Amino acid sequence: MPQRLLFVRAVNVGGARMPMAEFRELLASLGGTRAATLIASGNAVVEVEGDAAAFDRAVEAGMRDRFGFDREVISRTAAEVSASLAEHPLPVEDAARSYVCFLDRIPAPEAIEQASAVPTGADRWALGEHDLHLRFEAGAGTAELDLTRLLKALGVIGTARNLRTVDRMIQLAATRAAAGLAPRSTDR
Repeated sequence: MPQRLLFVRAVNVGGARMPMAEFRELLASLGGTRAATLIASGNAVVEVEGDAAAFDRAVEAGMRDRFGFDREVISRTAAEVSASLAEHPLPVEDAARSYVCFLDRIPAPEAIEQASAVPTGADRWALGEHDLHLRFEAGAGTAELDLTRLLKALGVIGTARNLRTVDRMIQLAATRAAAGLAPRSTDR
């Protein structure tokens, strides 16, 4: 069965609480198999039969019904996430300060031009083939670049993960694919 890496936008922050064990249960109830989560921020590796986009929308509806909040799900194959990590065009001095922001779609050219006016300070952003790449000079907690404003200017929805987490998701997917492991969690 094809494997997907799911990234849920903004969970376990701002009142949107979602225990990872319950998230795995939700994925299973929707037909996802062998689900595993990584840290408590809405990252999952799951096998999905059929239309991946339809599964993502079903997960969004399931979160709304089960947890009472609306959050977007963006998923990729392990190969797509690996390619996005490999293409990261910005200097990486600290993987915890460099991010891939998985986008729901490619921004329109006119939106990219509009987004170039968003102030960045010492922070930087660049578009890859499918995703947005970020570097926060002093860390995301003290960022000069307002990611919400940037995404709005680009006209897209996105969810960012630092390069350490992206790499760990790729490793988790590879390990599970190679070993045929039963469901488990690496939550902290």
